[in-house]
Amino acid sequence: MAERPLQVVFLDRETISPQTVLRPLSFKHELKVYGRTSRDQVAQRIAGADVVITNKVPLRHEVIEQAAQLKMVAVAATGTDNVDLEACAARGIVVSNIRGYAINTVPEHVFALIFALRRSIVAYRESVKAGRWYDAQQFCYFDYPIKDLAGSTLGIVGKGTLGQAVATIGRALGMRVLFAGRKGATKQDSPYVPFEQMLAESDVITLHCPLNDQTRDLISTQEFTQMKRKPILINTARGGLVNDAALVQAMRAGQLGGAGFDVTTPEPPDNQHPVVQLLDMPNFILTPHVGWASDEAVQALADQLIQNIEAYYEGTPRNVVVPAKAL
Repeated sequence: MAERPLQVVFLDRETISPQTVLRPLSFKHELKVYGRTSRDQVAQRIAGADVVITNKVPLRHEVIEQAAQLKMVAVAATGTDNVDLEACAARGIVVSNIRGYAINTVPEHVFALIFALRRSIVAYRESVKAGRWYDAQQFCYFDYPIKDLAGSTLGIVGKGTLGQAVATIGRALGMRVLFAGRKGATKQDSPYVPFEQMLAESDVITLHCPLNDQTRDLISTQEFTQMKRKPILINTARGGLVNDAALVQAMRAGQLGGAGFDVTTPEPPDNQHPVVQLLDMPNFILTPHVGWASDEAVQALADQLIQNIEAYYEGTPRNVVVPAKAL
């Protein structure tokens, strides 16, 4: 490594909560921190950087080509779809991401949404606020469905760390768990079941797969018609996994028992976004991409981010998405 201080630029510090402690790097460096960075500011801000930290700011090939000193991109998240990985590979730029930090927070958020929807928690709360309980003139009323999780079937798309953690909780609650095989595959090996079988047999479906060319619009009109049990659909992964227009149609047509989303495309959605238009429905919940954001998880993310950069500096890069051609 060169003896001069490494130039480190953090493009979007505000995407990590202000109470999270970002430990200083252990080697000689100069750190520039920006709360937010717009697309037209990226090239100028990373022009002299050796290491760029980004959570959601896009790093496309045009700006990567202009950053002559860039040696590492440290993604402050697990997903790397905002980084042009091919451009980094061509330049020998190391790309590292964050792994395993959300093992508790995301599954807990998933089940918070599942419980709320299966037991119509939001709908009952809003009806109480509107005076329905008093108007009922008895100790309870039955305006919205309430269903147990025990004995129901949980369909999971994605058998990574998060998918398996969700499965563990589901089994503990007495749910039957199905891991969906690859969509369109003619043969599935255990423990996977055909994608279409998962759609047909699940009472709850939850998505835990990356967004790429193969998974974009993974759930759309045809898939909703295959959901025979009118399941609850949970998406805490990426908005593009579900076709927005098809989701709206399925919800309005009663093809789903409910939906809980923590993600949209783009983020944040404006008031005209199709998903926002569903907020009038008592069986739809939209949270602002906070499934990952427990205090414990965000601190673990920040700690791992620093560890990734230090590992690169020491010549032993970790959590590498794109390896350097030469360190």
